[in-house]
Amino acid sequence: MRSWRAVGANPAFVARGEGPYVFDADGRRYVDFLGSWGPLILGHAHPAVVRAIAEQAARGTSFGAPTGLEVELARLLVDALPAVEQVRLVSSGTEATMSALRLARAATGRSRILKFVGCYHGHVDALLVRAGSGALTLGVPDSPGVPGSIADLTALAPYNDPAATRDVITRYAAELAAVVVEPVAGNMGVVSPKPGFLEMLRQETERVGALLVFDEVITGFRLGWTGAQGRYGIRPDLTCLGKIVGGGMPLAAFGGRRDLMSMVAPAGPVYQAGTLSGNPVSVAAGLAALRELKANPSAYERLEILGAKAETELRGALAASGTKGTVNRVGSMLTLFFGVERVTGYDEATAADTERFARYFRGMLDEGIYLPPSQFESMFVSLAHGEDHLAELGAAARRVLARL
Repeated sequence: MRSWRAVGANPAFVARGEGPYVFDADGRRYVDFLGSWGPLILGHAHPAVVRAIAEQAARGTSFGAPTGLEVELARLLVDALPAVEQVRLVSSGTEATMSALRLARAATGRSRILKFVGCYHGHVDALLVRAGSGALTLGVPDSPGVPGSIADLTALAPYNDPAATRDVITRYAAELAAVVVEPVAGNMGVVSPKPGFLEMLRQETERVGALLVFDEVITGFRLGWTGAQGRYGIRPDLTCLGKIVGGGMPLAAFGGRRDLMSMVAPAGPVYQAGTLSGNPVSVAAGLAALRELKANPSAYERLEILGAKAETELRGALAASGTKGTVNRVGSMLTLFFGVERVTGYDEATAADTERFARYFRGMLDEGIYLPPSQFESMFVSLAHGEDHLAELGAAARRVLARL
């Protein structure tokens, strides 16, 4: 993804970030709507986060032993997220989903997993099948090196298609350990769940005795203090977290029902470990970021307003230039798709005009706007952005689209 191969350019090397801006190695400043792929909801180098990192680093960077900070972060996550009663810290979103699947298989005694075409859950072998994100961007949704015997244990269904999903769940009912889903897809571009889709997943997994796993690596603390599960009122059995919970540092987590999490070692037989899991510097950064969000009661209202402004600006640019396209948005995450009038799933997303997006990306970069280098990723608005930055986004998009 960082190679910019999908947009036909050589990547800018970033030297530093400040608030809503990044500065490349040549000293050029850009308004940043990538946000390190989602973690930087407060913007770059937020003073509280930087201070927490520095203070903890001065006390030590890694101990391989429990710290009080881990307990504080765990309590915060459990208090915030409706479906999380216990939590285990890990180092990456990939580790979180991998561990959640291992736990689901152990808890159910079953082996098969259901995922959705175009959803990305990290580079776990079992989940790197018809994936989104970089795999979709680079045209390699199935990776060499994934044994067929592992891929065969992954069933697929189309996102936002209740009838087809019910059929797959029914077909594999006796062997299905879990259904894993991005409650709001963010890796084939932003795609919101159709009304009733997540409710159907909850009902169907309960019907067949499988677990429902929400991959909230992107949506956790992005779409609200209670995540997508709170926003949509669905309680998954297991939840995977990342990005924002680390405050820009490598940190992730998985958690869920107490009876399930009690199966994880050392309380139970399901093994999970990592030398740097719960790294104190990362935990300090995550705690600082989440405490800033919690202390600001209008944070998510503000993000909703800013996200809506960004959507309005981009839709206005499409209309002004007569360019065919659409903008999908949920909260402060959004994607402008070219060449299609609506996107509700994988087939419509992959029908988008990636060549036009590549030209648009390069044009916006020339205008000082830093976007995700892929048609199939989400832009992110942060609390460091202001109305002026979104007006700048819209004005740049108008100029670029007029030239395409």
